[in-house]
Amino acid sequence: MRTEQIAAALSIHLPGVMRWAAALAKQLRKHNIALGGKSSGNANTDALTLADLTIQELLVGALRDTDPIFRDCRLECEEETGDLGRFASDSPFVISIDPIDGTKQYRDHTGNGYCVMLHLRTQETVHYSLVLIPELGKYGTWVEVNGTRVVCGEDDPSCPALDVLRSMSPMTRDGLKLGNKFYLIGFQEHDADKAKEVTGIGLEGVPPDEMPGSIYELMARGTFGGSLIHSPNVYDFPVGLHIARAFGGDAVWVHNREPVNFSEMWMDERAHMLRLPGIVACSPDREILDRLCTLAKDWNPVRYPDD
Repeated sequence: MRTEQIAAALSIHLPGVMRWAAALAKQLRKHNIALGGKSSGNANTDALTLADLTIQELLVGALRDTDPIFRDCRLECEEETGDLGRFASDSPFVISIDPIDGTKQYRDHTGNGYCVMLHLRTQETVHYSLVLIPELGKYGTWVEVNGTRVVCGEDDPSCPALDVLRSMSPMTRDGLKLGNKFYLIGFQEHDADKAKEVTGIGLEGVPPDEMPGSIYELMARGTFGGSLIHSPNVYDFPVGLHIARAFGGDAVWVHNREPVNFSEMWMDERAHMLRLPGIVACSPDREILDRLCTLAKDWNPVRYPDD
């Protein structure tokens, strides 16, 4: 019941705040707001802007102030800003924030697939996810997953954000024509090569530089069939896991085909991020998961082999 209460509170209080954050991201993008501070050696991971810090500050403040139930959760945030000390240091419930997913694309103006996002999870799985893609569609596009209910559609600022989300018809696995494209990321300089290997088994691997938008909207609509990710971080990847499981699929470790959980994580000191170990395949289609696991089961599970 506690999980449902927290998810319900997030679904009520955060859509409006997410709208403010998205509007702020669009305005800040007009200026030179690039920052240094990350040095993993991967351009996608190391991108950082003032928008990441500002929007995280806004979201953390909203969680602190809108409902006391949120303070009973641990916060895991991609950046280190915000009043993080107001939240639980030990709790089975985790609210995780990625203030700008796709920062490199956002900063470099190479596409409009960046998004603002958060999710609620326990050790076993993800329970609530909220994503707003500010520059997809006239007013932005939502993806919300609450339990197994998935909605995806354009925003309408003439109505309260909560009303917009509640008016959307749920997406169903039966209603999806699942695409053949799969997102590949995390393999460092080998992303494009690994994508070609996925293409070689009859699917279509898509590396980060070729992504046409946000993977979460693309998965929710079925345009993409999923992802294959090396050591995914715990701020954005879990939303993809949530979508896959809501549609009857899964996210699994390729080396043993076990469902992903959050009992084992490691701190990537290069990128200042918490990550899951190994390589993870994610898809609503379990037959596709088997094919991806067969392909990648012997790939190197170490993110930085030179360490």
